[in-house]
Amino acid sequence: MKSAPILKEAWEIEVMREAGRIAAEALAEAVEAVRPGATTLDVDRVAEKHIRSRGAVPTFVGYPPQAGKYAFKHTICASVNEEIVHGVPSAERVLQEGDILSIDIGATHKGYVGDTAVTVPVGRISPEARRLIDTTREALDAAILVMKPGAKLSHIGAAVEAIARRERYTVVRNYCGHGVGREMHEPPQVPNYVDPAWRLGDLVLKPGLVLAIEPMICQGSADNRTQPDRWTVVTSDGKLAAHFEHTIAVTESGNQVLTLP
Repeated sequence: MKSAPILKEAWEIEVMREAGRIAAEALAEAVEAVRPGATTLDVDRVAEKHIRSRGAVPTFVGYPPQAGKYAFKHTICASVNEEIVHGVPSAERVLQEGDILSIDIGATHKGYVGDTAVTVPVGRISPEARRLIDTTREALDAAILVMKPGAKLSHIGAAVEAIARRERYTVVRNYCGHGVGREMHEPPQVPNYVDPAWRLGDLVLKPGLVLAIEPMICQGSADNRTQPDRWTVVTSDGKLAAHFEHTIAVTESGNQVLTLP
């Protein structure tokens, strides 16, 4: 039996807006630190410094608690090129001209989470890489536009999938968006595609529902595997992937993006 979504009160959304703002500010500072020659650990430290300076806590550190020594140890997920999500920051991973870097970040403030991600160029990148980044950002924007009371959860996935298919890209199917609140991952799961098998149980969006929407789009096949570090997910064919994410609240009149600086 699936857990029911946790609708948020207005005061909770206000707290989440502040958490989202802190995450967005830290993400912006992390992006500024992205340059050829920087390491992914350099970028991570910039993000952590900002979050802690605002009295918040990096959400990803120690996640999940039950994982023990395998729990995540960093503020950001730093995924380079063919790495789709969950890349582990490292002093050995030096960014090169032409790379693309996906930065995923969470900040916990007063017990509530803001979760956001962006994919950025490292120096000058190829037109093909730029098109993938722009398409993934457009897919997120399209998904946000359909989020309003009375819409269906499947409308979000349909919006993402339509943009990806238009450009002949593929959508990752085994990782998805999610509810967010006191926990980083709350019900419901939010696929970036439409599966007819679950349309009969489609969720109707209601005011107070807060979702993290995060398209993950690949140049080639969406098939993927997890690296030996137990975290980093890479495309099986080695082609590029991009990832964007916002935390969004459904309101009486539409929606509010909570992860803005």
